[in-house]
Amino acid sequence: MKTNVGVFFGGRSVEHEISVISALQAINAFDQAKYNIIPIYISKQGRWFTGPLTLDIRNYKDMKSLTERSEEVYMRPEYGDFKLYRANTKGGLFSKKDPVYEELHVAIPILHGSHGEDGMFEGLLETIGIPFAGCDTLSSANGMDKITMKMILRSEDIPVVDYVWFTDKEWSAKQEELLDKIENKLGYPVIVKPANLGSSVGIGKASDRKSLITKIDEAEKFSQRIIVEHMIEHMMEINCSVLGDADDHQSSVCEEPISKGDFLSYEEKYGGGAKAGMQASEKKIPADIPEEMSEAIRHMSGETFRVLSCHGVSRVDVMVDKKDNSIYVNEINTIPGSLSFYLWEESGISFMQLMDKLVALALKRKRETDRKTFTYDANIFAMGGGVKGGTKGCKGAKFK
Repeated sequence: MKTNVGVFFGGRSVEHEISVISALQAINAFDQAKYNIIPIYISKQGRWFTGPLTLDIRNYKDMKSLTERSEEVYMRPEYGDFKLYRANTKGGLFSKKDPVYEELHVAIPILHGSHGEDGMFEGLLETIGIPFAGCDTLSSANGMDKITMKMILRSEDIPVVDYVWFTDKEWSAKQEELLDKIENKLGYPVIVKPANLGSSVGIGKASDRKSLITKIDEAEKFSQRIIVEHMIEHMMEINCSVLGDADDHQSSVCEEPISKGDFLSYEEKYGGGAKAGMQASEKKIPADIPEEMSEAIRHMSGETFRVLSCHGVSRVDVMVDKKDNSIYVNEINTIPGSLSFYLWEESGISFMQLMDKLVALALKRKRETDRKTFTYDANIFAMGGGVKGGTKGCKGAKFK
């Protein structure tokens, strides 16, 4: 019997198209003899669709036509119900479609950015209780938010660059005060980022107060929380992927992305075209760095993965200050572009084996979670004693 794997992708995110590319790459890598893959495309409006048309990347040139010709589906937020239901059960003139499209055994979310990589979708999967690969709600949220992530890492003595953070409302209310704080603590140049986006969306460099204001105004279009970081002027960026869970994981070889500017842009990451994805961006694999530095980065990446309680496959991006070879964690991508398969291929794990491992990790976590206690059989409403007093004020409750 094959394992039914639901692959979720797309989503309400500025990284929507990148998610489609990553997911279709992953779907094509599965061993078709072992798995029955059910693609579940989430439109930019948040509706779910499936069917063979969602497997052809050419159909995404006209997303309206794609969704009109595909089967709309949904899952109930009911614990233990792993079925994928048809939204429209009307068949022909005298028939009615089976309301159940398919029953899933495992879910693999490949949703980049907001409403997918930030814990929101993971929370839905945890509510349903279905085994799924990747970080849980908490670690997804902590990994996605650059501010929270840096707070956690710094508390565990994992080096990060100095930063200042604030909300969009604080920016509107006390702009001059925040500008003074940034200049006094960080100086120039700095990097301005939306706190919870990836793929270099909304990121900009500022070298003076005027450009700083411009870049913050741009960043707040994408996020309610903004982070401004000290910029390492003589920087080398190195990426490393981590696979497993917080207690048992391994790190890949390192890569050095090649950027023409001060940081790797969206265009440089994904300029390889609609089918290429993250692996097509210009890079050196393995990175041309000393073995000692490579081992230090691989260890730091693993520690970042562990401290944030990650699961599945992630990519940790670090920065090396060329002046003294100091290493700082920049960010973690808990659902990395192309699932970082190209790094694992260089580490001796094929894309097909990577997908096997993700399914196995999902099922393993489900077994471990099911051994924990979340509820008690006792019903306090059927007990005496303190329950009587607890009903005070409830007797007059009215419901509309």
